[in-house]
Amino acid sequence: MRGLPALVLVLLAMTGPAVADPVAQAAPLRVLSMNLCTDQLAMLVAAPGQLVSVSHMARDPLVSAMAAEAASLPVNNGQAEDILRHRPDLVLASAYSAPVTLDMLRRLGIPVAVFPPENDMEGVRANLRLMGAVLDRKAEAQAIIDRFDTDLAALAALPASGRRAALYGANGYTSGRGSLADAILSAAGLTNVAAELGMSQGGVLPLERLVMARPDLVLTSQPYPGGSRAEEILRHPALRALTAEPGAGAVSDSDWVCGTPHVLRAAARLAGVAP
Repeated sequence: MRGLPALVLVLLAMTGPAVADPVAQAAPLRVLSMNLCTDQLAMLVAAPGQLVSVSHMARDPLVSAMAAEAASLPVNNGQAEDILRHRPDLVLASAYSAPVTLDMLRRLGIPVAVFPPENDMEGVRANLRLMGAVLDRKAEAQAIIDRFDTDLAALAALPASGRRAALYGANGYTSGRGSLADAILSAAGLTNVAAELGMSQGGVLPLERLVMARPDLVLTSQPYPGGSRAEEILRHPALRALTAEPGAGAVSDSDWVCGTPHVLRAAARLAGVAP
């Protein structure tokens, strides 16, 4: 079985057994991703034919910014049995992937690279660098980072709008300081109302507090087809009144879900410089 470059194996040694004689090993040829966010990072960085499978969520346009690109790739359900049939020599996972599955893969001698969540723009860069390292595609990853930094600098050069924005999803969930969504709002020149209210990372914001905060812009999540009691709050009359003014309501989309360069598309739309 092919292994990974020596530098990467040092990272993986903390979470699983090392592969013998890493210096003599070539880049992985059959890479499988079992997580939506590693799916997209891998699709951006991998060499043609190197990525043999992505998670089934990669094809869902509601959550995947690269659903069109994923359409041509085989998908997996994240279960060990399904992963093994693809015969990977490297599995890409997230810190939230099922530990039992990852342990089983390691016991079978399959290297697993675990990626931490991206909570800010530096997290996007860090995971792109890690993806470049584990796929032996460092130059390609750095080129993507350079374009990302150029686009981020262009957004930073725009005048701040002074507008205050709030994200509001199912069950009243929002994202505060230290979250990827907060970083997107900041890149767009907006102030995050949840951060103003002292919230960090993610949590539930009561609708009453949201209304009293009177944000200039409310970003709600796009509902899935069918009924969901968790999403009923998005149809509440108070929230509808809050977003009734022109430009006060918007929908966050798949560009917000994972820490990839696509987050800058979301920021550019909010800043009014992209459709």
